[in-house]
Amino acid sequence: MTVTGELDVVSAPDVRHTLKAAVAAHDRVDVDCGQLTFCDCTGLSALLAAAREAKAAGSELRLCAVPHTLARLLRLTHAGSAFTIEQPDVR
Repeated sequence: MTVTGELDVVSAPDVRHTLKAAVAAHDRVDVDCGQLTFCDCTGLSALLAAAREAKAAGSELRLCAVPHTLARLLRLTHAGSAFTIEQPDVR
């Protein structure tokens, strides 16, 4: 799944619904955040809800290509440990 643009109060319900369906259907869900430009607390809540649902279902939710703004939000809220975070190998 790819999340683009802003993940906020407007888009979070759709993302939450889509992630819930993806987690129910797959053992692992990768969320490409490379094109995410903004994430507020509502967006973070949608991601955390999906992570909880994945854990309860015995599946994995991975955040990929996490932009610095989202990484900072995860760090400030101590929410990063709820996810497997895959970053590209930069050498």
